[in-house]
Amino acid sequence: MAETISMPKLGFDMAEGLLVRWVRQVGETINKGDVLAEIETDKATVEVESSATGVVLQLIVDQGTMVPINAPIAIVGQAGEKVDSASPSKVEGQKSVDVNPLPATPIVDSVSQAVASADGASVKASPLAKKIAHDQKVDLSNVKGTGPGGRIVRKDIEAALSSGQLTVDSGQSAQSITNYQLPITSHDDKVVPTTKLRQAIGRRLVESKTTIPHFYVTHEFKMDALMEMRKQVNAYLPDAEKVSVNDFILKGVALSLRLFPNLNATLKGAEIVQFGQVNVGVAVTVPGGLMTVVVKDTDQKTMRQISGEVKAMAARAREGKVKPEDVDGSTFSTSNLGMYDVEDFIAIINPPEAGILAISSAREIPVVENGQVKAGWRMKATISVDHRISDGAEAAQFMQALAGFLENPVRMLV
Repeated sequence: MAETISMPKLGFDMAEGLLVRWVRQVGETINKGDVLAEIETDKATVEVESSATGVVLQLIVDQGTMVPINAPIAIVGQAGEKVDSASPSKVEGQKSVDVNPLPATPIVDSVSQAVASADGASVKASPLAKKIAHDQKVDLSNVKGTGPGGRIVRKDIEAALSSGQLTVDSGQSAQSITNYQLPITSHDDKVVPTTKLRQAIGRRLVESKTTIPHFYVTHEFKMDALMEMRKQVNAYLPDAEKVSVNDFILKGVALSLRLFPNLNATLKGAEIVQFGQVNVGVAVTVPGGLMTVVVKDTDQKTMRQISGEVKAMAARAREGKVKPEDVDGSTFSTSNLGMYDVEDFIAIINPPEAGILAISSAREIPVVENGQVKAGWRMKATISVDHRISDGAEAAQFMQALAGFLENPVRMLV
């Protein structure tokens, strides 16, 4: 029996998505889980997987169409099966975006994309290609495009990277930026258009700060035992599976939320809904902004499971290949700037959640214990909480509970 594939919903605030490219065409065989199309949302370019096995019988919308969530986009069934004929105009609420789509072409943005090369020339590249180039610090002027009109697409960059022929641009990493010699020159003002992701971040954070009464509680954690345990654990793990400090923190946060369900909650009218699952969101830096990936049932997973999931989802996010389940369903969020040598900061709540934890750097500093000055590992973290749902005392108790796990990390392994 034929099955209709619909526009997926990625996050509670998504209302529509741009169908950028059909990966499969009418008449082609497709298996459940195979990529059917690529869509672009405020958050990322996402691959839509088929929920059925069979033959693509109909593509209901055209490439370059803005489609409401849950609206039908394609029909998959058995070869020769008859389906009702439907034209794109029958999809209620859809809007056509001028992308000048071509059949079976790589990703095409709603505006012809061009990237300035080092010599000032214009280099055409797809949005996904630009994301990969930005992440890998690749100079696109050194890549030959094989797409329509010489457009650079993902496979062009991947092929060049694998051959080792690319010239990396002069962008500096966070670790080396302090050694960067900044040329002092004057130049004209530069106008940088905001991305859809940056616009979405702006809308949500303005809404959060203007409608949610935030309050903040900071705690300093003793990290000596955790740093030593991490060292011992990683001695038994291969390089690709080593756990980070953040993995320990995510586990500790999840277990603490089980003790304080009022912080793993949301406000609906006059009621507080305490979530049955603990799904901790992790803010990930992507080209043009931030994205929150979600570890489902964080409290029930081992450290290695948490570590593996975060690495995989973060990689997909940076490559513009997130799956719907990667970014949906968080009940509490975290933001970690520890890798940037940050002493302390606060984060803005991610609606409709009750709180977010801002995690700073773990530092080895002089500390006083039993009247003696010694070296010790310390880390500050600040929780931001919706004052309509909770109060300072509960937030402080949550931070004490978190300290109990981080300062005695063996509790998280048993």
